[in-house]
Amino acid sequence: MLTKRQNLLETIRGGHPDRFVNQYEPFHLVLGNPFTDLHNGPILEEGTLCAKNAWGITFSWPEGMPGEFPLHDEEYLAIRDITNWKESLTVPEVVYPASEWEPYIKEAESVDRSEQFVTACVFPGIFEQCHHLMDIPQTMINFYEEPEAMHELIDCLTDWELRYAEEICRYLKPDALFHHDDWGSQQSTFISPEMFKEFFFPSYKKIYDRYRELGVELIIHHSDSYAATLVPMMIDMGIDIWQGAMSSNDIPRLIQQYGGKISFMCGIDSAWIDYPGWTREKVHDVVRNVCQEYEKHYFIPCATQGLNLSTFPGVYEATSEEIEAYNRTN
Repeated sequence: MLTKRQNLLETIRGGHPDRFVNQYEPFHLVLGNPFTDLHNGPILEEGTLCAKNAWGITFSWPEGMPGEFPLHDEEYLAIRDITNWKESLTVPEVVYPASEWEPYIKEAESVDRSEQFVTACVFPGIFEQCHHLMDIPQTMINFYEEPEAMHELIDCLTDWELRYAEEICRYLKPDALFHHDDWGSQQSTFISPEMFKEFFFPSYKKIYDRYRELGVELIIHHSDSYAATLVPMMIDMGIDIWQGAMSSNDIPRLIQQYGGKISFMCGIDSAWIDYPGWTREKVHDVVRNVCQEYEKHYFIPCATQGLNLSTFPGVYEATSEEIEAYNRTN
C-alpha cells in the first residue's frame, strides 16, 4: 500500500494510485507562524465585534457567521484613496527572532515526511488583500480608473510576500505550499482573464517561482469559486493542484483538457453537505456519486472548503470517513 504522500504523487503525475486521495490527508498543514499568531493582531473568535490586524484592516466575526470579515465602513477602511495608498498602508515586518519560530519548527520536524508533506499556509492572497484593504466595489473600480496605483499596490504586496516566503522556508522547510486567494464567485471570475493576466499573473508567477527556488515541491492554490478560464494561467504560474474548484467549472472537462499539467482537489461543493441539519446519509450519497463519476488520475475528492474543517461540526470528518469507506470497497 502506498503512503499518503506516494499516493498523492501517483495521482497528480498520472501514475498508479491505489486509492482516491482522501481530502487533505497527504498534507500536514502548518497554519501558524510568528506573523500569523504573534504579530498580525488578535485571533478572532465568533462573537468578536472588532479587531485590527497588522495591515490596519479591521475585522469582525458576528454570531452565526462562518468566519471573520473585514469591515468597510468609511471609518474602518485601511486605504480610502488608492492614489494615496503609500501614505495609508501599514506594511508589517516579516523578520522575527528565531526563538519565535521554535514551536512551529518543532511541529514541522514532528511530521513523517515519507507519509505527509509539511505544508505552509498563506492567506489571504494578493487579490483578497486588495479588497480587504479597500472594499470590493472600490477595488473593482480602481482596476479601471487607477490602474497605475493598483499596479504599485500589488507590487508592494508581492514584494512583502516574497520576503515572507523566505522566512517561512528558512524555518519550516516546507515540502508544499497551500495558498488562499478566491478569484471568483460560483459563476464567474471577479475580473476578466485579460485583466487578471495584467494585474495578478506576474505577481503569482514571482511568488510561486520563489517558493520553488526555496525548495517547495508542490503548490496548492485554494479558490472555492468558478475560475475555469484562469486554468491556463494557473498552470503557467506553477500551480500543481487547484483546491476548491466548484462544480460550475465543469471539472470533468477540465481534467480531460488539462490533466497532467494540473490536478483538481474538489468535486464536493461544501454547500451540498455543510449546512444546518446536515445528515450522514447525504454525505454518503454525495461522496459515493463523486467517487463513481471520477477516475483517480488528476482528481482528489474533497469538499471545496479551504481547510481541513467544516462550518458545521462533524461534516469534514464524516466526508473523510465516507471516502475511506469507498476506497475500502472499490
